[in-house]
Amino acid sequence: MAEIERERMDYDVVIVGGGPAGLSAAIRLKQLDPDLAVVLLEKGSEIGAHILSGAVLDPVGLDRLLPDWRERGAPITTKVTDDRFYLLGEGGQIRVPNWTMPPLMKNHDNYIVSMGNVCRWLAGIAEELGVEIFPGMAASEAVYDGERLSGVVVGEFGLNPDRTPGPNYEPGMELHGKYVFLAEGARGHLTKRAIIRHGLAEGREPQKYGIGMKEIWEIRPQAHRPGQVTHTMGWPLGNNAGGGSFMYHAEDNQVYLGFVVHLNYENPYLDPYREFQQFKHHPLIADVLRGGRRVAYGARAITEGGWQSLPKLVFPGGALLGCAAGMVNVPRIKGNHNAMLSGIHAAEAAREAIAAGRAGDELSAYAEAVETGPIAADLRPVRNVKPLWSSMGATASMVLGGIDMWTSHWLKGRSLFGTRKHGKTDAEATQRAEHFEPIDYPKPDGVLSFDRLTNVAYSFTNHAEDQPCHLVLKDPRIPIEINLPRFDEPAQRYCPAGVYEVVRDEAGAPRFQINFQNCVHCKTCDIKDPLQNIEWTPPQGGDGPNYPNM
Repeated sequence: MAEIERERMDYDVVIVGGGPAGLSAAIRLKQLDPDLAVVLLEKGSEIGAHILSGAVLDPVGLDRLLPDWRERGAPITTKVTDDRFYLLGEGGQIRVPNWTMPPLMKNHDNYIVSMGNVCRWLAGIAEELGVEIFPGMAASEAVYDGERLSGVVVGEFGLNPDRTPGPNYEPGMELHGKYVFLAEGARGHLTKRAIIRHGLAEGREPQKYGIGMKEIWEIRPQAHRPGQVTHTMGWPLGNNAGGGSFMYHAEDNQVYLGFVVHLNYENPYLDPYREFQQFKHHPLIADVLRGGRRVAYGARAITEGGWQSLPKLVFPGGALLGCAAGMVNVPRIKGNHNAMLSGIHAAEAAREAIAAGRAGDELSAYAEAVETGPIAADLRPVRNVKPLWSSMGATASMVLGGIDMWTSHWLKGRSLFGTRKHGKTDAEATQRAEHFEPIDYPKPDGVLSFDRLTNVAYSFTNHAEDQPCHLVLKDPRIPIEINLPRFDEPAQRYCPAGVYEVVRDEAGAPRFQINFQNCVHCKTCDIKDPLQNIEWTPPQGGDGPNYPNM
């Protein structure tokens, strides 16, 4: 395509991503200096449309950003009142006593929330402060001035499927800033490229991921326990994969039900979505759901590498915030508080640099704040939980991880095990199909468990069919010529939205089919494909899921 001329708009700070990290950065910038020009870009149709999180919120970040959030009417009202943890077998469970859990694992004083609704509320505050928020604007490309990230391209619409301009083509515009904050969430498109271009992951452990799937259920009033939080490990995953579940009783007779599968599993026949559906038939869960109805579904990758996998956070003109960098505390299954703190730290560092006439320099003050402040205090003590789990399995790692977290609590962050390594990427962990037997999953009953495409309808996903496929194969031959004979093409199982299929013609010849209209933007394919042949890129702005209150 020939060089495209685009209009240009200039700001002090450009923020990519309307999640808790990006919104916190925007609010803090305007708190510090109301005259700063701040723009926030969100690829979803509205703020919150692409937000998916458990979520039990530790309010430490919100307390720092908006100390009067309770008086302001934040949609944060259901305080945790009952905290439970179980080990599941196929027909029963063992409750782990709360007194054995390290203090950092306790959820009292935390809140069960819809982070989509929290982000919508934060966006209103940001706009009141003068932040320009552009929903439905996907940042498709980075713009560089030499090696300094100077802006992004947004608002490109109307490309034909072959990526040539169509009759209604709009080239979009370039938004430039003295700083660009990448707050795209896990495995962000621009973040991934920035990490490679600037060598931000050099000397770090590889990032690790899980796939988190979530349903919202309206349940019978007599089964509802507002404020009750339940986490489980064990069945049905067994030794096939690491992972676990959550069940949070929110307001209005709703339950947030989620299932996380660590993506470093070896067996290419494993199907995370069907593991989730099978899990709901466990008596502990089924007794809550029976007589209720599912009202929403979604899925999203979760960063799990922890402290040793954090990339370098800053580079000329740019910074990585929140889950874009990987600030999730894996055993707590929480990252929103650290995302908010990172946005605050980045905003404070950027405002100081701009005021001092150092705009565009690396924000070393931001990196230092993360490395020495509350984010480090949260992530360092749990840094060995994930690698212990990966190397020793669920039971042994629960014991050793618990001992390590207690030790870190007593010794202020020091560990019995030093800092353990992760080793392989999640893609490299996938083994050949010949070493495993296919897994015979039960058929969904349409009451507690559902087929993939039926559930995707409850994500309210929509993509314009005449746009280019945003799931790009680097080599179109690999799925059939390599992945199918080696791994029985695992994309048809690891995708929680039925995007990838192997279809056969009348002669039995296979063909790889991509149903990109189903994509819920979870990024699992970008992470788990064994040969890293699939690249997730943003579709045109506003497309994708439209989560009501995830």
